[in-house]
Amino acid sequence: MKKYLLPVMMLLVFETIAFLLWLTKDNLFYLFNFSYIGMAVSLGIFLYIRKNRFARRVVQLLVGLYMLVYLGLICQENMQIEGFWYYLFTGVFEAATIHYAVAKIFGPLLFGRGWCGYACWTAMVLDFLPYRVPAGPRKKIGWIRYIAFFASLGFVSALFLMQVKNLERIMFWAFIIGNGLYYAAGVALAFLFKDNRAFCKYVCPVTVFLKPMSYFSLLRVKCDQDKCVSCGRCRRVCPMDVDVTDNSRKRKNGTECILCMECVKNCPKNAL
Repeated sequence: MKKYLLPVMMLLVFETIAFLLWLTKDNLFYLFNFSYIGMAVSLGIFLYIRKNRFARRVVQLLVGLYMLVYLGLICQENMQIEGFWYYLFTGVFEAATIHYAVAKIFGPLLFGRGWCGYACWTAMVLDFLPYRVPAGPRKKIGWIRYIAFFASLGFVSALFLMQVKNLERIMFWAFIIGNGLYYAAGVALAFLFKDNRAFCKYVCPVTVFLKPMSYFSLLRVKCDQDKCVSCGRCRRVCPMDVDVTDNSRKRKNGTECILCMECVKNCPKNAL
């Protein structure tokens, strides 16, 4: 039963968050929201332990579609980075600000960039493209993410400075148009570089939050150096070009790990 401790612990973490937000915000929605996400993530970990090949995809679809369709399209909440800036500027700890605090700012201290591997609705679609393993070396264009980051901040700042009316409606359409642009850019980059995760590596503005916090992540893939035979298979199957054989926090592309566990599944010596 010890092998099932991780999914139980993960569920307890999300349930704790769910109850705390329910009690402090006096809103039953938060109990449902984080309980659902916690159960989906825990189910995925359980399926992975049971060696189900679709474990991660199950979580991606359960969480990604919930965030995109239910919260985004039905509830009309902008869960993109523009929504975070919007709620932050209004001084309201709701929706996107809570989402970012849990999944993308403080959460990565526990689970790193697990969001990117298991919950992102953009990557959910991109992972269905044919280039799961990058065909070439990483490009040195990661600076693009900072342009996207400050462009989103500038866009929302301009709306507030110009005192534009109907901001909530604008935020909803920004979510629709923004997602359209993200998917278009993601698909185009995937085929251009033959790499499904090219958008995540070079363009996604959310990684500006995720990368520094992921450096201190408690959950990390580690290598048993005594078992490792330096076959290089883990590097070849990694979608994010992470050197998982180096256990230091300064390992190459260490803050890029999305905990997809492809390296673990493909290690011939069970060294990871």
